[in-house]
Amino acid sequence: MPYEPPTHTVERSLRATTGAKTVAGVDEVGRGAWAGPVTVCAAVTGLRRPPPGLTDSKLITPKRRTELAGVLESWVTAFALGHASPQEIDDLGMTAALRLAAVRALDVLPVRPDAVILDGKHDYLGVPWKVRTVIKGDQSCVAVAAASVIAKVRRDAMMAELALAESDVCEGFAFENNAGYPSPVHKATLAERGPTPHHRLSWSYLDGLPQWRHLKKIRPLAEAVALETGGQLGFDF
Repeated sequence: MPYEPPTHTVERSLRATTGAKTVAGVDEVGRGAWAGPVTVCAAVTGLRRPPPGLTDSKLITPKRRTELAGVLESWVTAFALGHASPQEIDDLGMTAALRLAAVRALDVLPVRPDAVILDGKHDYLGVPWKVRTVIKGDQSCVAVAAASVIAKVRRDAMMAELALAESDVCEGFAFENNAGYPSPVHKATLAERGPTPHHRLSWSYLDGLPQWRHLKKIRPLAEAVALETGGQLGFDF
C-alpha cells in the first residue's frame, strides 16, 4: 500500500519554536510482549534525506527491516538504546519502565538532545525533557521512524540470542520467532511449562493459567493502594 514518506516537519518546527539544535526521535518496542524487556531507541538524524523506504517498522517486512536497520545505523548522526527488564516492568509498571528505558537511551547519546519527538500521544518522559508527542510519529517523522526500525531489529535479535543462549530455559517458547509476544506456540508452552525468568509476572495473562497463577506479582505501591481503597486496580499495561 502506498504511504507518505516521513519528513523533518516536526523537527523543523521544534528548531524554529524552541531554538533546539539537536532533536532526537524516540520510539519503543516490546510494550505488548509477555516476555523480554521493553526497548527504547533514541535517534538523531539532522535534516538529511532519509534512506528510501523508511517508515514505521511494523509496515516493513522482516527482511527489508533488517536490511534497512543496517543502513540506518551508519546513516543516523547518532543512536542509542535503553532497556527496562521484565523485573523492572513488574516493579514499576509499564509507564515508569518506558521512562526508565528512554532516559537510559537518551543519557548515552553523545550529545544531549535539546528536544525530543516522542511517538504516540502520551508523554512518558516529562521534565526536564522538552517533548513533542506525535501520533503515528513512526510514520511521519524521520527520526522517530529511524528509531522505530533500529529498536525493533535490535530487540528481535536480543530475543533470538536469548533463545539460543538459554535454550534449556527458553525451549519451546520460540522467542527467536515471536520476540516474546503471545504467539500460539508461546501461549501453549507457557501453559505447559509456566513462565521463565524472562516473563513479566505482573501481567494479567497469568490469571488465565490456574496452574501458574500463584506466581503473579502485585506491585507494592499498587497493593498498598488496593488495601486502602478496598478496590481492584487497573494497571497501565
